[in-house]
Amino acid sequence: MPGDRLLLVGLGNPGAEYAGNRHNIGFMAADAIARREGLAWGRSRFHGLTAAGRLAHREVLLLKPSTYMNESGRAVAAAARFYKIPPEDVVVFHDELDLASGKLRVKQGGGAAGHNGLRSIDALFGNGYWRVRLGIGHPGDKRRVLGHVLDDFDEADRQWLGPLLAAVAEHVALLVAGEAAAFASKVALSLAPPKPRTPRPAREDGVTLQGEGTAGDPKENGDKRHGPEQES
Repeated sequence: MPGDRLLLVGLGNPGAEYAGNRHNIGFMAADAIARREGLAWGRSRFHGLTAAGRLAHREVLLLKPSTYMNESGRAVAAAARFYKIPPEDVVVFHDELDLASGKLRVKQGGGAAGHNGLRSIDALFGNGYWRVRLGIGHPGDKRRVLGHVLDDFDEADRQWLGPLLAAVAEHVALLVAGEAAAFASKVALSLAPPKPRTPRPAREDGVTLQGEGTAGDPKENGDKRHGPEQES
């Protein structure tokens, strides 16, 4: 992603009735980035809402198409052609059925895999752009797919949705800088559960072995006989 300007696109359907849908997680990601970076959504342009600013020393244009999902390519093509942004400098955030809920993957190019928004972009703009695939999980039966993507995130989903969106917004500067692998790694680390603490070994009388700090150990408590603790 070497150009001076980057186009970040969040996919979704416009309207309050779709706002909480799983299909709209791309819109949610764009909103999270705008909030964190202090970017305001301005007037409607390029068949969508836009917000502009600088991030990681690059000009960034955020775009949420105001067309329905299956016409997203109209907005992406209009914005990219106006600013002469090539596909390799376009990143699309979208929902991914074939990825476990709360997981994220980044790739450049590839097929639409049945996603109407991607299919529209491929047809009207090309398919060499970057995709940030945001997992919403598969319902297990293809007959339930439409209802699944157009249903709102439920309470269980919200346990991972907020942290995922926050991690995307926190680390998006890496993506803007062209470090897609580092971006994906940082997001994964942010969402990983904390490692359990290893129990400290103790003697049979319950006293911690020499060299292992405890609440009563001067080394852990910063006992002045052992010198002051250093902050790291």
